[in-house]
Amino acid sequence: MFSYISKNWRGRPLISKEVVVSLIGATKTSSGLEIMATLDENNYEAGIEISDEEIQSLNIVGDPFHPEWNYTVLPQVR
Repeated sequence: MFSYISKNWRGRPLISKEVVVSLIGATKTSSGLEIMATLDENNYEAGIEISDEEIQSLNIVGDPFHPEWNYTVLPQVR
């Protein structure tokens, strides 16, 4: 995904957040991938730590190719 976004904004000045979001959102591939982007202007508290138990409780499925980089976080089964 990121390589296609980089190709899409190649050579264009990233002069504002709106321009960046617009260029990301205009990214499409010939195989049908379309990117949707919105600007999140919320403020988030820094330094929040997550326990090992919380990490283990997440429903994370790793891809066969580099699962440490490529994974899916699925909804929790309740």
